[in-house]
Amino acid sequence: FLLNDLLSFSDITALAPMVRVGTLPMRLLALDYGADVVYCEELIDIKMVQCQRVVNEVLETVDFVAPDDRVMFRTCKREKDRVVFQMGGMGAALLSDPDKIEAVSSSTMLEETISLVQRIEKTGVTAIAVHGRFKEERPRHPVHCDYIQAVAQAISIPVIANGGSLDLVKTNSDIEEFRKATGTSSVMLARAAMWNASVFTRQGPLPVEKVMEEYLKYAIRYDNNAFNTKYCLCQMLRDKVESPLGKQVQAAQTNADISEAYGLQDFYQQTLEQLQTRRGALQSSSQPDRPIMDGDVTTMAVKFERREYPPQITPKMFLLEWSRKEKLEQPQYETVQRSQDRAFQSTVTVAEKKYRSSLWEKSKKFAEQAAAIVCLRILGIPEGRIGEEDSGLVCKRKREGRMNGTTEEDVSKKRHVADILHSTETSEPTVVANGDGHKPTTPEKPPESPEQLTL
Repeated sequence: FLLNDLLSFSDITALAPMVRVGTLPMRLLALDYGADVVYCEELIDIKMVQCQRVVNEVLETVDFVAPDDRVMFRTCKREKDRVVFQMGGMGAALLSDPDKIEAVSSSTMLEETISLVQRIEKTGVTAIAVHGRFKEERPRHPVHCDYIQAVAQAISIPVIANGGSLDLVKTNSDIEEFRKATGTSSVMLARAAMWNASVFTRQGPLPVEKVMEEYLKYAIRYDNNAFNTKYCLCQMLRDKVESPLGKQVQAAQTNADISEAYGLQDFYQQTLEQLQTRRGALQSSSQPDRPIMDGDVTTMAVKFERREYPPQITPKMFLLEWSRKEKLEQPQYETVQRSQDRAFQSTVTVAEKKYRSSLWEKSKKFAEQAAAIVCLRILGIPEGRIGEEDSGLVCKRKREGRMNGTTEEDVSKKRHVADILHSTETSEPTVVANGDGHKPTTPEKPPESPEQLTL
């Protein structure tokens, strides 16, 4: 695609594309500190074409969501006309020229490199970024500024110098020195920005502790995947990753855990409440979140969002514990599968009353969780969401159980949580049927381990 009318690549400083790093929080942070252009992490074309574009009104973002509900790319208005969507690796112009792709892979001669970029220039590209290392070299090797300079002198379009983070760019003033040494129009930074994004500001770099806090606030605000948040923070910690703070970050399982490590619990809770308020307002304005009777079944439009619950906690667990406390029969789930798209819908029976979500889910397990949510909300029972006040319905030992402990007490915790989940997922009678004739089919094999976070 052409960016001529949207982005200028002359005299800019850019955040380079980095796997697992160039997600929305890091891009916004780089823009705050002075980057002119930000690249997203490299995304695979075959995966992107399978995604659905979703306008996320709660987060005020546009999401590209994979069939397994993973958010592959998220963007917002703040980075409009400043973000480069990085897809593939060789560029569309090379895909029709296998011989040239082979040449790129094997070339180490400057003349061949110059010949290649001159041919690329003729295809009409806006700019070319040059990472000043040969194929066999690694980031630990010095960057070849003279080779980048030779490329810049050989073509007329802007050249963006890359690869100076190791030995040349430590502070903001070093960026201009790198630009001069390579004779390029612009500079992009990868590791130097990953370690401390404030390198983009004239006063940079700032203390990394402050930078990490600002990054984490963006991660919370935009509901970034917790494991991605943790990965980026660990890169910023660098040699302090084994410090007490580093160990606490590594042990974290949710953004709430990470917030606690950095003393941002209040910010996390306030942001969560704001998002929940916005979600509630949107639901009430678009589709009333109120129960509707469908025959003898009470229904509500509810979807199960795994990220809204701690790793070891589910609504089904809360409903089961409440039923036991009230000395009721165990909840029973009946699930049907719609033939046209293989989606699932479940009905749960509790105290001889039936509850169901009117929305269809991607799996039997999610459909049962949605039915449990409807029942819990109708009855006014807590469901275990992150940020929800502790009701005491599920004891603290179950809520805080971790699956990576080594002590005898931890082993006991793991067994208890596994028993609860196993009972929740397998002990209720369940019928799986198709959506046409509701004929029973073979039930799904129960999971052998507790549910994992669905991203």
